[in-house]
Amino acid sequence: MNSRTLLLLALAASLAGCSTTSKTGRLEDTSIGEASKMTLAAQVVDPDPQYEYLDPATSAQHAAQAIERYRTDKAKRPERISSTSRGSSGAN
Repeated sequence: MNSRTLLLLALAASLAGCSTTSKTGRLEDTSIGEASKMTLAAQVVDPDPQYEYLDPATSAQHAAQAIERYRTDKAKRPERISSTSRGSSGAN
């Protein structure tokens, strides 16, 4: 073998080491990264959700009382919480 053929064989062998194969021996799709796969999996709805209780406990009487408090403006107002705090820098 001449040196050019040997060089081409060495280059081909080194490039073959860069390919990614799965456990089945087939090449993997490298166009999508692991982070993208995890993000996609987090956004997919569970096709077979398992709930502890099928119907949540509800009470029409409690709902009617809550509606009445809302209509008569006697509902407890939530405490106002600011998402930013003002420091002592004097900025308003």
